[in-house]
Amino acid sequence: MSQFSHINQSGEANMVDVSVKAETAREARAEAYVDMSAQTLQLILSGSHHKGDVFATARIAGIQAAKKTWDLIPLCHPLLLSKVEVHIEAIESESCVRIESVCKLSGKTGVEMEALTAASVAALTIYDMCKAVQKDMVIRTTRLLEKSGGKSGHFKVQE
Repeated sequence: MSQFSHINQSGEANMVDVSVKAETAREARAEAYVDMSAQTLQLILSGSHHKGDVFATARIAGIQAAKKTWDLIPLCHPLLLSKVEVHIEAIESESCVRIESVCKLSGKTGVEMEALTAASVAALTIYDMCKAVQKDMVIRTTRLLEKSGGKSGHFKVQE
């Protein structure tokens, strides 16, 4: 079994030293879902939501969140992201919204947390913008889908 990388020999939390690691191209994809009523989803899709374009706002929030991950997650390194994408799609048959984020860089540490943060904050933004019309929405299944680069290599979730 692997050891936790953020715990030192004394059992204390610490930031991992990446100074000796090689720079490699790194990429991560993550997703999150927001379950809501069909009426709330139609309000978003019709463009008649009183707060404006919910998906555009959530997309921008997700991108901004990826760039600020190091400020939110205590032991994350500040990274020079070269790309952040947030894709949002309505799944009308399931009355939900699926968010997928992609983060890329060339660096010494991975971008999994940035991708997860982007998807999470985009989902939270959708909740925030729609809570006036529906408070019982559910944010679910936030997870890493795929990552590449670095010493641990490629990971892809098994569907």
